[in-house]
Amino acid sequence: MSVRECPAPSSIAMNSPEPMPAAPFAPAPAAQEGEPRRRPRPGERREQILQALAAMLEQPGAERITTAALAARLGVSEAALYRHFASKAQMFEALIDYIEQAVFTRVVQIVGREGDAPAAPADGTQQAARVVALLLQFGERNPGLAWVMVGDALVLEHERLQMRMNQFFDRIESSLRQCLRPAAGQAGSATPTVDAQAAASVWVAFALGRLQRYVRTGLRRPPTEHLQESLARLL
Repeated sequence: MSVRECPAPSSIAMNSPEPMPAAPFAPAPAAQEGEPRRRPRPGERREQILQALAAMLEQPGAERITTAALAARLGVSEAALYRHFASKAQMFEALIDYIEQAVFTRVVQIVGREGDAPAAPADGTQQAARVVALLLQFGERNPGLAWVMVGDALVLEHERLQMRMNQFFDRIESSLRQCLRPAAGQAGSATPTVDAQAAASVWVAFALGRLQRYVRTGLRRPPTEHLQESLARLL
């Protein structure tokens, strides 16, 4: 799956931006005309399936994707799909695996691992803004995955898929809470943990709302629209 890297943003909250990692599902180069058809390398067909699924999800207003439609797009039989995935739910799980890996690899670089020494209050709010900016940029650069993130692509699929995306945003909220607690303490809050939790929930609601607007306007309203001004208000 070809996942687009995020450009390095210039932002009050992104002084040291972390670019998106290269896609683990990168497509193989197309064969030149006249070249013999080669045998796919190990794992390549699986990558092609995920790439095609993500591409089909990028089409606004697309109907629920079937394995028959996916197989037709790839020019293979449905049986060929099931040699690599036991079900369509497993295909979506592989996409969610990538979302988690791509985003949280960078979140750890921004925030640090849980249990690390807390950031300075000013740095904490900047870290929170960078996490939100990272999340919105990832969704904007990968619209097919944005449909998965907000759950629209998971309607009528197995309920465990939506549960995993709920857990994804719970982890984002936890990371934001870790960033924002020092700032609440410096502000003199008697309950910095509670205040950080409330602030983190607002930041997550903002990010999720921007992603939902993006997909429900047919990808016409980018989630990073007026991002600098919006983050400044949250700060």
